[in-house]
Amino acid sequence: MSIWNAIFQAIVQGLTEFLPVSSSGHLSLVQHFTGVAGEEALLFSVVLHAGTLVAVFIAFWSTIQALILEMGRMVRDLFTGGFKKGLFKWSAMNDERRMILMLILSLLMLVPFVLFKDFFTSISSDSDIIVEGCCFLFTATLLFIADRCVKGNKKAGDITPKDAVIVGIFQGIALLPGVSRSGSTMGSGLLCGMEKETAVRYAFVLGIPAILGGCVLELKDVGAADLTVVGIPHLIVGFIVSGIVGFLAIKMISWLIRSNKLFVFSIYTAAIGLGAIGVGIWEIFAK
Repeated sequence: MSIWNAIFQAIVQGLTEFLPVSSSGHLSLVQHFTGVAGEEALLFSVVLHAGTLVAVFIAFWSTIQALILEMGRMVRDLFTGGFKKGLFKWSAMNDERRMILMLILSLLMLVPFVLFKDFFTSISSDSDIIVEGCCFLFTATLLFIADRCVKGNKKAGDITPKDAVIVGIFQGIALLPGVSRSGSTMGSGLLCGMEKETAVRYAFVLGIPAILGGCVLELKDVGAADLTVVGIPHLIVGFIVSGIVGFLAIKMISWLIRSNKLFVFSIYTAAIGLGAIGVGIWEIFAK
């Protein structure tokens, strides 16, 4: 892998992790056409995801900090009779505490999908891109519907368990390469009646443990991957570039969703999906 290839993949990851176009799908396509595969592809993907994870912390630090502090207070209340005092009644909770509980519920929806982790990994690392194309079309359809739906006004404290379950399920589906995680969670959030700012914040904060967990699981699979195959300088450059580009992408999607321009990504992912299916079919018959 050349340094320019590493930079290119980092830019793709940084942009597509947060723009609703599927980072795993784009990275799978890039690695398909550049010939990067196996442990080398997995190891580099882990580093790029780590870079975008840092971008989320920087972009949403005020929200994350408030949630961390509230989590600490929740733990304190658990050991100081909080239940008896009624501190865990829904009506007594502040917005941050309610959001924490809803985030946990959304994350629990990922558990059944983890059982099929090897299946998702095999799709993104194989030589066939037809499935990725179909998944891109799914993303395009979801974004189109979300863009056309009546926008709600639910804030963080108004998110219901039903909303959290729906968003969590859509995040699980996004394990498929070509199904956008940010697009699925933001789109499903909008369909559940969340206001735009809430949908964006909930989607990206929810992505933190999901991205972190994915990195840990992929690292376990990489295991004995030879770092010299990828190159430590390549990993460092990839980490930095994906983080910087990821931060800029977060700012971009926050502006675009406020401007009602989500349909742009619907058109883009539909075009990518049809193109991937076409190329995949051509490759099959060209063998």
